[in-house]
Amino acid sequence: MVSINDVIKGDFEGKKAQIRGWIYRIRSSGGIVFAVVRDASGIIQVTVKKGNVVNEEFEEASKTLIESSVITEGRVVKDDRAPGGFEIQATKFEIVGKADVFPITKDKSEEFLLDNRHLWLRSRKLTNVMKVKASVLKAAREWFDKNDFYEMTPPLITTNACEGGGTLFDFDYFGREAYLSQSAQMYLEALIYSFDKVWSITPSFRAEKSRTRRHITEYWHLESEEAWVDNEGNMKTQENLIGHICKKVATEREEELKFLGRDVEDLKKIKPPFKRMSYDDASDLLQKKGYDFEWGDDLGAKEEREMTINEKIPLFIINYPKEVKAFYMKENLDDSRTYLCSDLLAPEGYGEIVGGSEREDDHDKLLERLKAENVDLKYYQWYLDLRKYGSVPHSGFGLGIERLVTWICKLDHIRDATPFPRTITRVYP
Repeated sequence: MVSINDVIKGDFEGKKAQIRGWIYRIRSSGGIVFAVVRDASGIIQVTVKKGNVVNEEFEEASKTLIESSVITEGRVVKDDRAPGGFEIQATKFEIVGKADVFPITKDKSEEFLLDNRHLWLRSRKLTNVMKVKASVLKAAREWFDKNDFYEMTPPLITTNACEGGGTLFDFDYFGREAYLSQSAQMYLEALIYSFDKVWSITPSFRAEKSRTRRHITEYWHLESEEAWVDNEGNMKTQENLIGHICKKVATEREEELKFLGRDVEDLKKIKPPFKRMSYDDASDLLQKKGYDFEWGDDLGAKEEREMTINEKIPLFIINYPKEVKAFYMKENLDDSRTYLCSDLLAPEGYGEIVGGSEREDDHDKLLERLKAENVDLKYYQWYLDLRKYGSVPHSGFGLGIERLVTWICKLDHIRDATPFPRTITRVYP
């Protein structure tokens, strides 16, 4: 038994090969059946000719439907007209699992495809996206390992908010109020005192009532924290990580990216250093372009698109106003109205993929900000303790895996960057 990819590499030309998979397309013409079979590695045409297989197998092949599972064996022949340039001339063709009439046909609505996501995942588009995503995750782990970061496993159940209480999913936890995690950041901060450099990848949950192509309520969140690192060093970590991921994916997934419309040469150009632009300059630029934007406003999707639509590599926007960012960020001593922070915007108009900052390491300043947030301090006492026992300068960031994949794969909507998207209107299947 071999994979389809092994066959279309050409190593089996003129030889016998056995494959297994699912029927992707099928048609018959007289005494011959043309079945395109797919497995995880690719697709190949199998010709089932009457007389070359036993009669029962030919009759089954001529009546079977798409998505039936099969095992087939035969001689591999080069044929430039066939998908992948090769076909298998079957001598055996066994139907393992007969399929009913497949409900997904051409021109089905987006809602229908989402309702039948468990079946639509078999499409070549989503299969290729998930392969790219797997390579993104592998490349990220590879980079962190190579650079001496420790992978951690922070909790998903918490009693405190990291990114604002308005977007928390709350639930009863044995008689106490608890929340699904918005971010692993605070727990990773606790771990830098033992390990210096840590990272994690976990689901994060945001109860944002946003209906945009960039928002889902459950997503995979790659986060990192480093001791002894300022905001500039934090941005260097981000750009080196992103550069490595893009290079790795371009090398491993050229065919998948080509299918999705991405030229791998675009990704090979993603190398540090990335351009930096201050929030002040971004504000001025948007005003000159006619946007109704004032200093102190946050950049939304349309503003981020404007900033990056003609860019070829990611762009850092640095030093945002305090009003639009979280309490835990370090004040910018050169401009006390702002924080030492950055958002990394993907090129081609895709917008924010990473948010990071230097963290506030002063106990009293952090306490003052928490009081200003009117939160119950008892839930943050452990976080404040981190500044009482050997506090150090430190920085970190959070990267949305699905947003990164959306840009890399040139997708129209973030929901296609995850197998089973969760939005404010969808929790099935």
